[in-house]
Amino acid sequence: MKFVDEVAIEVAAGKGGNGCLSFRREKNVARGGPDGGDGGDGGSVFLIASSKINTMVDYRYQRNFSAQSGQSGQGRNRTGASGADLALVVPVGTTVTDSDTGEILGDLARDGQRLMVARGGFHGLGNTRFKSSTNQAPRKTTLGSAGEVRALKMELRILADVGLLGLPNSGKSTFVRAVSAARPKVAEYQFTTLIPNLGVVSVDPIRSFVVADIPGLISGASKGVGLGLRFLRHLMRNRVLLHIIDISEGLESDPAAAAKVAVDELSLFSSTLSSRTRWLVLNKIDLVSAEQLLLRKEKIVKALNWEGPIYEISAIARKGTEHLCQNLMSFLEKQRKMESNSSDLADKERLQQIRMQRESRSYIDSPGYSETQSKASKDLNPEFPADVKTKTIPGKL
Repeated sequence: MKFVDEVAIEVAAGKGGNGCLSFRREKNVARGGPDGGDGGDGGSVFLIASSKINTMVDYRYQRNFSAQSGQSGQGRNRTGASGADLALVVPVGTTVTDSDTGEILGDLARDGQRLMVARGGFHGLGNTRFKSSTNQAPRKTTLGSAGEVRALKMELRILADVGLLGLPNSGKSTFVRAVSAARPKVAEYQFTTLIPNLGVVSVDPIRSFVVADIPGLISGASKGVGLGLRFLRHLMRNRVLLHIIDISEGLESDPAAAAKVAVDELSLFSSTLSSRTRWLVLNKIDLVSAEQLLLRKEKIVKALNWEGPIYEISAIARKGTEHLCQNLMSFLEKQRKMESNSSDLADKERLQQIRMQRESRSYIDSPGYSETQSKASKDLNPEFPADVKTKTIPGKL
């Protein structure tokens, strides 16, 4: 199934049914009076989050969705039937934005969560409603109101506790294979990872976390080179980012300069995202000597002005990975406990999510962002699909 993480759709709620103008007509009943019924309410449009799907491919070709309108009222005080609501199923982790106003309508982060995105029209009133002692034969009715119509932008940001950041071939997919049952593709060329991959890391039978591997960044990603920055949105929900660095690069490549490329591209995408908790992970230590490792580690620390945690691992040999996962689990458990006990921390996280969403959308919508895949990036990967773009063009479709 094709992975689609951003779509633009238009939804229309149903119109309310009109009120009925009618008078009672029965044999031997003179002046029966008004008996026009009300119309039915229009159906509303809801989005429902489901953990059973992980892509929005169903909305790639069908873009317009309408709920049912309410029926008009009828004589004998019969009320029109209300229109059926329309429920659209989306993956858990979907953020919904009004394309016209830029307002964030909701964030569907829980399985089964519902969000009304277009309210149905209100029913019209029949002439029975206007009967009074001074107006016993009213000829007044009201029309049903129109339902809301909205252009929506839906963006999927996959739910994971830990996100992997780094250049292509730094060993991110190998790390996921080493610590989880997931089997992302691994090969000796760039961009073997074309879509985000998830893996569940079980530290022990009752303690686990989810790690997300996204396509690697290269220099110029902010201008659309490679796969661009479009997949960075999937790191926004992560509580900690692991910056995977290939420490085994030869003299022709500088691991410190390579590490700085990923950090710089991340900052261009969202300054708030770049300030999230991040750990450095020096990978492929089995391919360098102790002296080389120390020297390159010092250069990386100096280049990044780094003061945070640093781990040294060999993902393919599973060396140091268990210790790293144990520390990640402890950190995540501590974070969850702090947020559950403090409403201020929960509110701070919610505001950060909104800020990152706005920053990323502002960047992607900027004129300087390239909307076409560069030929050079296709040459880097012999299996690069022709229909992969660096950016899904936003806007009303």
